[in-house]
Amino acid sequence: MGILTFNNGKFYMDQKPYTVMSGAMHYFRIPREYWRDRLLKLLECGLNTVETYTPWNLHEPREGEFDFSGNLDIEAYIDTAASLGLNVILRPGPYICAEWDMGGLPSWLLTYEKMSLRCNDPAFLSKVERYYKELLPRIRPRLSTNGGNVFMLQIENEYGSFGDDKEYLRAVADIYRNEGMDCLLFTSDGPCLSMLSGGSLEGYLCTSNFGSRPWENFQAVSAFRPGEPSMCCEYWCGWFDHWGEEHHVRPPEEVRDDILEFTKLCASFNIYMFHGGTNFAFTNGANHDKGYQPTVTSYDYNAPLSEAGDRTPLYYQIREIIKKSGAPVPEMTARDSKKAAYGKVRLTRRALLFDNLDNLSRPVFSPEPKDMEELFQDFGYILYRTKMAHPSDGWELHFDRVSDRAQIFVNGELRGIAERQRPESLESTHIGIPLSKGESARLDILCENMGRVNYGPKIRDPKGIKGVRFGNQYHFGWEMYPLPMKDLSRLCFEESDAIPDSPAFFEGNLRIDEEPCDTFLRLDGFTKGFVTVNGTNIGRYFNPPGPQKTLYVPAPFLRKGDNRIIVFESDKTDRLEIEFTDSHDLG
Repeated sequence: MGILTFNNGKFYMDQKPYTVMSGAMHYFRIPREYWRDRLLKLLECGLNTVETYTPWNLHEPREGEFDFSGNLDIEAYIDTAASLGLNVILRPGPYICAEWDMGGLPSWLLTYEKMSLRCNDPAFLSKVERYYKELLPRIRPRLSTNGGNVFMLQIENEYGSFGDDKEYLRAVADIYRNEGMDCLLFTSDGPCLSMLSGGSLEGYLCTSNFGSRPWENFQAVSAFRPGEPSMCCEYWCGWFDHWGEEHHVRPPEEVRDDILEFTKLCASFNIYMFHGGTNFAFTNGANHDKGYQPTVTSYDYNAPLSEAGDRTPLYYQIREIIKKSGAPVPEMTARDSKKAAYGKVRLTRRALLFDNLDNLSRPVFSPEPKDMEELFQDFGYILYRTKMAHPSDGWELHFDRVSDRAQIFVNGELRGIAERQRPESLESTHIGIPLSKGESARLDILCENMGRVNYGPKIRDPKGIKGVRFGNQYHFGWEMYPLPMKDLSRLCFEESDAIPDSPAFFEGNLRIDEEPCDTFLRLDGFTKGFVTVNGTNIGRYFNPPGPQKTLYVPAPFLRKGDNRIIVFESDKTDRLEIEFTDSHDLG
């Protein structure tokens, strides 16, 4: 590995002209067992560098508690890349966007109501510095200046799309320098003047992000920063999906032509994403553009490597372009994984949510409903329960805020759903609880966090409900059950063929007699929820609106013999059967 520098509009690796040809792959979206396979395929496409973010919210899930184990072992990921001869571009954030919950910022930051995010607020910077003091010493020995393969380090992330606080950017850069991070530091922003001027920092390399027209966009950046090398730090080869939208696809010919233009211009690039991977569990983010738009489980991104790590036609086209450019391209030795259609699995046991609350959680009492973050919960659901014990004169139920989806039950019966994606449903759910004097009713509100906003001015996005009222009268006196759904081991299942009319967990067994293969899970007939395989949450499903119809189940999550499958269905299903197929359906 060598040291990357730049001068007179060119990059140099150990004083020799160099072109960065990179692909983005996030270690936290890929099963650790597949890291080497995905990195090898990147290398065999002709690329010389891999780029990754680091997710603060996973590395510090509770304030002051850090996790760099298992799938979060960033050191092992960098070392795996090094063993293949790949350089690394590291983008630690602290904000990463990435269609990741809250852009990678940990949700516990929201408990500091007076703290300003992503600016020169000493309170925020103190949290960033503490995280970096845990993260950066793990990276420092792996810097190119110390003989390692990490040769570029990003200051913040697309900051010009959010703010213009140069003191903040300098403070982040100073943390890097104080921690001995002396490789090439850079910024990346959209190629328009407002973003470049807001997000760049004098004295540091300025790169740009775009998805088309390389020459035109490089000209704009060059006019802003003459004399610096042309580099697209995010070349968007595809796009991501939201629930309720169509699946995004892009003709490979468009991407091919852009990659060809990069090579003709001798410009450096990073393909975002080269391999997208999966938003396992509840880690997906959301956008907010004229409305709330949660991201789906798949992060396939129309990338050269599919969500399951298979080479696509785009992969071969990129490889051929790089080969023709004269860059060294290794022979292809990595193989795409074998897929299996294991068929249908009957879900023979069930556990009703309302009967298992004490097996999943402990209630917290409060006059008003509290947000998830106030209860130190990051992901999942929360159940709000109260007793209505006085006449409401037929007034209808209203919420001041629902984040993001609330199912309303009266005495265990579903009466309505309020959804942030349907603002009209928040004003009034047209639910009344007519009570006479001396009568009472139990009101349950099951609220789901469908993903915190990860981009733009609305990243301060607390979850839960606020201001429950009938007419203008607020209701007080609540017990709340946090339901992060991380540990389902205490659920009490019973044998049953009956389909309940309330939220429930369904359990089945997938028997595999050979070594497991990758597979995909269809949940036709089910509506909304998530699935665990041998205790690992493989993500959410939502039918309709889709577009995603199957969930990717990597072979490392399975085992030879019996495999325990749990489906949590929050709404309704018309069957108790799921199917494992050998093909992905992203809509």
